[in-house]
Amino acid sequence: MASNGGNPIVVISPKFCAPCPVDFTIAKKFLLFTQGNYDVLKVPGNNIFKVRGTPLTWPRRSVLVDAAGVPLVSLQKKLCSCHKRWQVYRGDSSDSSNFLFSVKKSSVFQLMTSLHVFLASNTAEKVCDFKIKGNSWDEFAVYQGNSNNIIAKMHKMHAFRSIFLGDDTYSNIVCTNVDYVFMAALCVVLNEINTRDDDD
Repeated sequence: MASNGGNPIVVISPKFCAPCPVDFTIAKKFLLFTQGNYDVLKVPGNNIFKVRGTPLTWPRRSVLVDAAGVPLVSLQKKLCSCHKRWQVYRGDSSDSSNFLFSVKKSSVFQLMTSLHVFLASNTAEKVCDFKIKGNSWDEFAVYQGNSNNIIAKMHKMHAFRSIFLGDDTYSNIVCTNVDYVFMAALCVVLNEINTRDDDD
């Protein structure tokens, strides 16, 4: 995976663009009353963010917060979307003025994961701003636009806990100068689309 070079890719905030590659894991909690909750752990294991699910709301909605509990982005599944679209907003909001980006399946029927990401400014959605492609059932890459420039990789881990308790855990490697909170949000949406594909 090549370095992104000197041009930062900022979606949430430039303060989340690091001068070196960032490694972190995302682990989904499996308990019924923590549905939609995730821990984002920076190597070697300290919590840097959490995702708080709201399982009793409809449509499904989660909020990514920092270590102090301050909301950074909210993730919401769009109702009646055949492409399983998710919309992401700044802070704990679902107001159109705070809309940041959306993620959807590139086609209704697909064998391997292929998601398109559109920024709020890309209203025509003729060409995606980013794409997520599955290289296998548990290996994914994030590309810049329709290019072959990989800016992050995601790998679903198959540990004992994941297999027997139902946790979904991903390791992530994010390129230099790429917004890693944006990548964390993409990873959560990727997992929600792939594991709850039949839930509308």
